[in-house]
Amino acid sequence: MQGQSQQQAYDRGITIFSPDGRLYQVEYAREAVKRGTASIGVRTADGVVLAVDKRIRSPLMERTSVEKIHKADDHIGIASAGHVADARQLIDFARRQSQVNQLRYGEPIGVETLTKAVTDHIQQYTQVGGARPFGVALIIGGIEDGEPRLYETDPSGTPYEWKALAVGADRGEIEDYLEEHYDEQMDLDAGVGLALSALASVNDGHLSPEGIGVATVDAETETFASLDDATVEEHLAEHELLPSDEE
Repeated sequence: MQGQSQQQAYDRGITIFSPDGRLYQVEYAREAVKRGTASIGVRTADGVVLAVDKRIRSPLMERTSVEKIHKADDHIGIASAGHVADARQLIDFARRQSQVNQLRYGEPIGVETLTKAVTDHIQQYTQVGGARPFGVALIIGGIEDGEPRLYETDPSGTPYEWKALAVGADRGEIEDYLEEHYDEQMDLDAGVGLALSALASVNDGHLSPEGIGVATVDAETETFASLDDATVEEHLAEHELLPSDEE
């Protein structure tokens, strides 16, 4: 009982460390990320793939209103997991940083530079009283100097670079699948197939084109592109991931 009351004393303020060096509000923010549907990023030799689970809670909901993949700049895409409203704030911040860099320096912002700007912004909310951390994790993927780059942002404000990763629900299981099947030399289409297969591995082995979102950033053109339902369905059919009644 004493330990519980001690925890309650430290989890009310974001600016106070517990005696064992923990910031409880940051840990709670990470739990909020786990409650979001999964998002996946895959870095290939030819570019970056982002895939998300756009789970629709009701058939009455407009699919286009569920946004989990965003274009931050012509050469950068961002996928999110966690609180959607928090994600939108960080996406808007990332877009402003991209525009400022273009106006100030006359060149597109680097993926690493943008990621660190976003994580610096996130980190401020772990030190300011009266505010809470962002309950969202982002996957930032794009092309920098002709090379694909893939980063994750954490609610603590820490950036990580990955070859392939997942955030949100079922992260452990999806990353186990990615570790087993990832190949650094795969092309963009193979990267899309891997991302969809990893997502299907925690969804009974099947996916519906209407329930997922996929985007790529091609290394040759350095251009962000969202895949339409027909293209996504082709990839699902190629990897035998469609439900049996749609095959």
